[in-house]
Amino acid sequence: MPEAPSVHSSQADVWHLKEILFGTARRPLKIITQNFNGPCSFIAICNILVLRGQIEILPHDRTTVSYEFLSQLVGEYLLTNCPDIDISAALSIMPSTTKGLDLNPQFTSITAFSPASDAGELALFAQAGIQLVHGWVVDPESSEAEVMGHIRDYDSAANLIADADYITKGRLLGGDGHGDEPDGYAREAPEAGPSSSAAAGPSTSAGSATFFARKGTSLYSDEDRRKIEHAIVAQQFLDATKSQLTYHGLFQLASTLQPGSLVALFCNAHLSVVYKSPGDAALHALVMDDVFLQEPSIVWECLEDVDGGASWFVDSDFHRAAPVGGDVAGQTAEQALRRFEMEAGLGVVDPLDHALARQMQAEEDEHAREMYMRRQQALERRRAVAVEAEERRREEGNKRPGKGKRGKNCVVM
Repeated sequence: MPEAPSVHSSQADVWHLKEILFGTARRPLKIITQNFNGPCSFIAICNILVLRGQIEILPHDRTTVSYEFLSQLVGEYLLTNCPDIDISAALSIMPSTTKGLDLNPQFTSITAFSPASDAGELALFAQAGIQLVHGWVVDPESSEAEVMGHIRDYDSAANLIADADYITKGRLLGGDGHGDEPDGYAREAPEAGPSSSAAAGPSTSAGSATFFARKGTSLYSDEDRRKIEHAIVAQQFLDATKSQLTYHGLFQLASTLQPGSLVALFCNAHLSVVYKSPGDAALHALVMDDVFLQEPSIVWECLEDVDGGASWFVDSDFHRAAPVGGDVAGQTAEQALRRFEMEAGLGVVDPLDHALARQMQAEEDEHAREMYMRRQQALERRRAVAVEAEERRREEGNKRPGKGKRGKNCVVM
């Protein structure tokens, strides 16, 4: 007997809509917001089609949508505008986009993805005319460029690390807790965080030298030694680019994408909708998190660095904005002014109305606090999912000498 849907799954199956302005005509449209780390792949596809005006969510006063509603819109669009595709195959692939895509980015190009177990997901983006990109690209001038170019993609890097750890009998990744440091390369590796790919360079050879100095080279054949050296370089690169974005990749995105283009960006185990402004050629990610549902001025987030530390929000006109929160969250300027006048005693205010206004203010203050807490929790969950997925791949790869089991890069809870 199938299990009854939980409250969490029931809520996750319905997504709220947020009205924004977009395009030269500043036309109002409804975008889909994401909740509970929801189906980022499917929502990204739908939002790009919405922003392009290729699908429209009606009626205009609609506040929520379901997967069934959106899949019908996307299916009708493909049937009407893409006559050469196999619509049955496209519709069969679509449900998988609600659970996460098996994306395997190549480290040498922002548009290159190696085919996974089933290339159907990538075909769906191509059929919908949506460019899929990433910024997990190695700097060709860095010391690790040659090795990472040879390894090519993420799955190959994960499998290589698992194989090398098996060759070293677990000494490459694991520690024994007695002062010995078999993971010597990790001790010498750069701190995880932003990567220009150059930052990891000096420690690349130092890591392998440290490992072999402690364990000796006579234990391994030339082929195994080369594999271990490459695995150390790969692990250092992955550790230094945990956001799955490098500064070289960010530069490539900014300089390669066409002005006015909308693309799906894979980064941090998540698919985002990215828009390149025609005017200043800046990159902006659509804010799809539903914690900003009642923040009409928060529409885009500028992409300025690899970890989001220097990013900021902008409104529909791409002017810098900040979450309002507090007692005017989700209100228009006219509503906020009226409330200010009432509380300042600029009009005749009934005591009951004044008490009601105070109560509403307290409720909205509490709502603002909850909103920011949810935002923090969502970010922490997203990071935890990415870390857990990578650890699971390593554990599965350590179980046997063959290639490790491929995990999903785009993980959706």
